Amino acid sequence: MESVHAGVRAVNPGAERMPVLVGIGEVTDRPADPQDSMEPLALMAEALRRADEDAGGGWLAGLNSLDVVGQVTWRYDDLPALLARRIGASPKRLVNGPVGGETPIRMLHEAALRISAGAADVAAIVGGESMYARAKAKEAGLVLPWTPMSAKDNRYDGLIALHPLAKRLGASIPAHIYPFYEIASQAHWGQTPEQARNESGALWGAFSRVAADNPYTWSTQAKDSADIVTPSVGNRLIAWPYTKSMVANPNVNQGAAVLICSLDRARRAGITQDRLIYFHAGAAACEPQDYLQRDAYYHSVAQDAVLQGVLDEIGKKAAAIAYLELYSCFPCVPKMALRSLGLHADTAATVTGGLSFFGGPLNNYMSHAVCAMTRRLRADADGFGLLYGQGGFVNKHHTLILGARPSERPLSPKYSVQEHADAARGPVPPLINEYNGPASLETFTILYDRTGVPTHGVAIARVPAGQRLIAMVTAQDRDTLNVLTASDRSAVGQQGMVSTLADSLLQWEVR
Repeated sequence: MESVHAGVRAVNPGAERMPVLVGIGEVTDRPADPQDSMEPLALMAEALRRADEDAGGGWLAGLNSLDVVGQVTWRYDDLPALLARRIGASPKRLVNGPVGGETPIRMLHEAALRISAGAADVAAIVGGESMYARAKAKEAGLVLPWTPMSAKDNRYDGLIALHPLAKRLGASIPAHIYPFYEIASQAHWGQTPEQARNESGALWGAFSRVAADNPYTWSTQAKDSADIVTPSVGNRLIAWPYTKSMVANPNVNQGAAVLICSLDRARRAGITQDRLIYFHAGAAACEPQDYLQRDAYYHSVAQDAVLQGVLDEIGKKAAAIAYLELYSCFPCVPKMALRSLGLHADTAATVTGGLSFFGGPLNNYMSHAVCAMTRRLRADADGFGLLYGQGGFVNKHHTLILGARPSERPLSPKYSVQEHADAARGPVPPLINEYNGPASLETFTILYDRTGVPTHGVAIARVPAGQRLIAMVTAQDRDTLNVLTASDRSAVGQQGMVSTLADSLLQWEVR
């Protein structure tokens, strides 16, 4: 695996090269007429202007580096170049980032390291999505008056590999894959499904309240915890056990930008100490791309490694970190992260509001989280904040610790903790494609149509010899579906039988 810190030379900068965050900017755009909506390019430009204003003005013309978080809404011929021209900048480094919820944290961390190394002086990270406008325009049959769409798709790269069987079974998007971790982890923690659902409701209710107080939120009304987890006409099941209110909401128009520079440059610009945010530590690691090649689904060794890695770097316990932003595309992610950190389940896990309520602008949520964290730390001179981003299907993990006071040591360029993650990984069971016979359930989910009716289930199971398989649960098998959806007993470990369907897919059913 290529080092995640390749290309960054190790130096021990003096205070003049210490990277500092100096400006933040956010935009939430929700006009009544979708034709009045800002396209992603406009959202990003406005977010950068607001970050520039937050830093005192005059920064954009001197940008050395501009990282654009991979956007999905619209096809542009060269989005970073278009954006640079729109804001009057001519940075030497222009990057169009890949997909991944961890991308803003990685970009921010690596920009800080470039400043430490003298490879940049002023850097910006920016992203924006207008999926709400696109959906509303499509619904109304309207043509959006945006930049003409490129004939070529230059939006992003780095798509994640999936096993062909996962694709055939429809378990190939995040909303259908993260439930595997939810189901397996709650069983591993000794919870009944009802207890786990109550924990998710309490956690998401707390996120909703934070979002309601965020001036840039998409959802301004806090939601009741029970309503969040209870299926209803307006809150249909997506993939068991997640309802619509429990998954990320990508249908938003939101943009965010962050400006960083060297401490010397900030001081020369007259920025006062109470406006500066410092970088203390970061860590990154990955899981195997194919989720069927993971060691287990009740934890992520990469998540464990990056959360512990940043704490080890600064020599602090998790309880000493005042503010947390634990990635929240689905409840299992912050629930697992809190346990990795050794924190109680009711610990405040967001300063932003979460992707379900604040808004989930696809890969760019963590840029908004950086902005929210900056506001908290500017108001707390002794505070530390931990930002944890995750990408793909529990694939990519990146953490960063910020503080209102300078770090006692230079920001380390050696932030990969991949070796620690790999050393902690248990044996990965071989995957088999052909089998008939008994198998015990490792984890599962059930997929639903837009009316809330189950289309089929997807079971990951182990055979007596230890191999793993992935199989269908048919919608007609009510007995098996009833076992899987019981609230008083986890179905993990349930014995069942595997047979082969006419299309060569495997079917799992209760014995």
